[in-house]
Amino acid sequence: ASDVYKRQVVSTQSTWEFNFQFMEEEFDYDYFVIGGGSGGLASAKEAAKFGARVAVADFVTPSPQGSKWGLGGTCVNVGCIPKKLMHFAAGAGELKHDQKECGWDIDVKSQHNWEKMVKNVQKHIKKLNWGYKVELVEKNVKYYNKLASVVDKHTIELNDFKKPAEKVRAKYILIAVGGRPTYPDDVEGAAKYGISSDDLFSLQKEPGKTLFVGASYIGLECAGFLTGLGRESVVMVRSILLRGFDQDVANQIGDYMEKHGTRFIRKSTPTKVEKTEEGRLRVSYLNHETNETLQEEFDTVLFAIGRTAETKKMGLENIGVKLAKQGKVITDDDDRSSVDNIFAIGDCAEGRPELTPSAISAGRYLARRLFNGETSLMDYSYVPTTVFTPLEYGSCGFSEEAAFEKFGQDNVEAVSYTHLTLPTIYSVQISVVAVSLKKKK
Repeated sequence: ASDVYKRQVVSTQSTWEFNFQFMEEEFDYDYFVIGGGSGGLASAKEAAKFGARVAVADFVTPSPQGSKWGLGGTCVNVGCIPKKLMHFAAGAGELKHDQKECGWDIDVKSQHNWEKMVKNVQKHIKKLNWGYKVELVEKNVKYYNKLASVVDKHTIELNDFKKPAEKVRAKYILIAVGGRPTYPDDVEGAAKYGISSDDLFSLQKEPGKTLFVGASYIGLECAGFLTGLGRESVVMVRSILLRGFDQDVANQIGDYMEKHGTRFIRKSTPTKVEKTEEGRLRVSYLNHETNETLQEEFDTVLFAIGRTAETKKMGLENIGVKLAKQGKVITDDDDRSSVDNIFAIGDCAEGRPELTPSAISAGRYLARRLFNGETSLMDYSYVPTTVFTPLEYGSCGFSEEAAFEKFGQDNVEAVSYTHLTLPTIYSVQISVVAVSLKKKK
């Protein structure tokens, strides 16, 4: 009996070794991550930690104005990092008046140097780009600076447009390509003359008088720090500020920005952008309240009307991956797409928050489930977020409007508190809205 048991063990082990060798021959990688942003990189490095053979492909298609960047994705290159640095720069400038009152010998009329700020911001970003490459080498993750598309459920085509395309095969594929700013199709000259957040943080020449089309957090954050840096900033709003956020707070932020120099053109949308003989940009826009078509000239026009997932040209629909209307990958709670070995996380996944920390966590959880036998899923219920407008705003959970919609207005108690922030030197009133569910008797 003992000999039979030993033979069974040896036979089972040999079969397992054969299957493992077959898998190695069939697939070049256990895990192929398409997209080198925060979520994709986190997932790739986590998978490599468990012994998986991992590769990452990342390729930045230049913006309509020609801007491109290195490894790290939106947050690092054209999002959170440069935005916070410029937000800080604006705040530092605004403190000149306070410093003078506190006894410092400060020239409050000193001018801001845009070129110097951009140079230092880009220098910091390039350090981060290099650091990510070093980390991939240290984790034994193969990096392809190539545009990736899928040929079938296991085959990826890689193209750098310099050499012939190559194909690799992987057992699992992760789509983590994020999104890019959307330009309106119905505004003549928008993509030709306008810029987006993809371009602002690396502009070599200061933007001058700038129109921000859209009152999302991106538009308001950028308009806020440009105002703080002494540039004329104008925000064109179609309807409301900060859609999806609590409107009591959003309106308080708008009031604060107006009082501190940002101008708002309300209930309006652009219809045309054209270049004048002097090189400025003339914007024609429709006021939806008066039905008038008006015009104004700017030095820069930045569109911040939303983002589109970078999935349309990847071939995903050709192999059965279902996409939502805006191109985002439809996934289940396991981050799995309609094709069983293809997953999606982050900004390109339908219904997920477009936030770096949640994408990082989701990517790590996925790698642990695939390669370490774990079962935990990412919990998206209460993900905190911060808006870096001049009056900073942090939130977690439901906004008042979202709570009313989900639970019914009779089941929600909303209480508004107004208080003075600390330290007292700033004496700025803000509105904080707390939302709680009523207990049913």
